[in-house]
Amino acid sequence: MLEPFDAVDVIRVKRDGGTVSEAELRWLVDAYTRGYVTDPQMAAFAMAVFLRGMSRDEIRVLTDAMIASGERMSFASLSKVTVDKHSTGGVGDKITLPLAPLVASFGVAVPQLSGRGLGHTGGTLDKLESIPGWRAALTNDELFAQLEDVGAVICAAGSGLAPADKKLYALRDVTGTVNAIPLIASSIMSKKIAEGTDSLVLDVKFGSGAFMQDYEQARELAATMVALGVDSGVRTTALLTDMNTPLGRAIGNANEVRESVEVLAGGGPADVRELTIALASEMLALAGLPDADVARALDGGRAMDTWRRMIRAQGGDPDAQLPLPRETHTILASESGVMTRLDAMSVGVAAWRLGAGRARADDAVVFAAGIDLHVKPGELVQAGQPLMTLSADDAGRFPRAVEALHGAWDIASGADPRTFVSAPLVRDRISEE
Repeated sequence: MLEPFDAVDVIRVKRDGGTVSEAELRWLVDAYTRGYVTDPQMAAFAMAVFLRGMSRDEIRVLTDAMIASGERMSFASLSKVTVDKHSTGGVGDKITLPLAPLVASFGVAVPQLSGRGLGHTGGTLDKLESIPGWRAALTNDELFAQLEDVGAVICAAGSGLAPADKKLYALRDVTGTVNAIPLIASSIMSKKIAEGTDSLVLDVKFGSGAFMQDYEQARELAATMVALGVDSGVRTTALLTDMNTPLGRAIGNANEVRESVEVLAGGGPADVRELTIALASEMLALAGLPDADVARALDGGRAMDTWRRMIRAQGGDPDAQLPLPRETHTILASESGVMTRLDAMSVGVAAWRLGAGRARADDAVVFAAGIDLHVKPGELVQAGQPLMTLSADDAGRFPRAVEALHGAWDIASGADPRTFVSAPLVRDRISEE
């Protein structure tokens, strides 16, 4: 077959700051997926995008071409409106666990196709797999039946969604082009749009423990993804949320499930509850329920009932004992005062070194490994009081985890906790309404 374009010509256009035509972009993605365009050529194009950027229309076409490389799901046969949530990831970010059943308890379908963790950010599927019997892999028939019956599904995304993105992501990972906003946005949104949801809420995080640490860059990413959703006919909004401090008090897998259940029972850490309610309110507004009393659904047990049904539907036992660690190590405060800073990235790396995360995609996680925080910024601490407890199945992991935590917190001696002012958790909302 005679190819209509040449990869070198397309690379040159973007390298020189030009606009790549729709036909050329669609061909490039298709030819790369087929193997005609080589990895070195696509790497050169990715670097040109990293340096030169892309217009809104170019990003839309790129995203649509990646969607067209694979399957596209449709939930049109369901009797319920669908709404999804995507987080760019962070330390202690277990929000999907209480959020999906909470939103579903209002009669909305939440098809949460999730992934696994890599590096310092945890994966939703890893957390849920700490529940005995729970399974992430569902057939399409099982997925649709559970959405119709329970309303909430958290499961693994099929390999047929946007295969071009999977191939391009692996290439970006080894060529220093991961942080190109057009490529991040098209990567995330190609999968989310291919999933076929009616509406989408994005939780875009910024700060030390986030994928996008700079606030302005995170805001640009959020705006780019909202535009992509809108241009594709998916109602989309985004919340910009702070990830300088770990979210909640549990970082790991099994312990994050425990904390999520506490939130579903009407308790749990204030920040996890706040963000769960904020995202649920946003999702329900897009689904046509702007006046939903989300806090009442949490406190009244409706969300917990849906959680238990969701876990059982996927083979899990919501009453089963979660994995417990073989070894623990407690870090004590060396001085008295008010904790004024706790660095999310340091805590995330420490949890990863304990076994809660993975260095390679095929690594196994230790479900009981992680960190439980006893003190967070704004709280009073006495010398000798526990700051955090580290958990692992092998005590040999503790030294490197403790090393990662060196300099991770500040304690102001003699300070009054009433004078501590924390930054707002939800910094901004992005929409095109």
